[in-house]
Amino acid sequence: MRNLLGERTSRAGVVIGIGMGGFVDGIVLHQVLHWHNMGSAVLPPATMEAMQRNMVWDGLFHAGTWLITFVGVWMLYGAAAARTLPTRRVFAGQMLMGWGLFNLVEGIIDHHLLNLHHVRDLPSHIPAYDWAFLAVAGVGFTVAGRLLSRKPRGWGT
Repeated sequence: MRNLLGERTSRAGVVIGIGMGGFVDGIVLHQVLHWHNMGSAVLPPATMEAMQRNMVWDGLFHAGTWLITFVGVWMLYGAAAARTLPTRRVFAGQMLMGWGLFNLVEGIIDHHLLNLHHVRDLPSHIPAYDWAFLAVAGVGFTVAGRLLSRKPRGWGT
């Protein structure tokens, strides 16, 4: 039973990390830096109508990341009620791993398979950003989060 509860906490941290990673992507890359929108490779925001349509897709993306984050917080609340919370270091690692997994999946699907947008679409597409994003923010965050979330040797013995 204890292992099952520990897995629930691990899933909560990863799910929160997925949602928070989506927020970082949307807020920093979409809104602050204006590097891309959800569909900027398909519909470049060159007209007011195109900008409006991209803004709707960005809003739907943010609604989805909010929902994922909410689910993760709800899962974490359940783990807290069961008194199975991880240490801060382990939880931070789980969230970093979730953020990395978000970046990997979103990067592969949106940037490479569907070509909906790229890390740097505006003012022009720079392919090296897509590959660096997958390497650092995808694989790097996932591996670093996994290593950080591991229990130290001898823990619990």
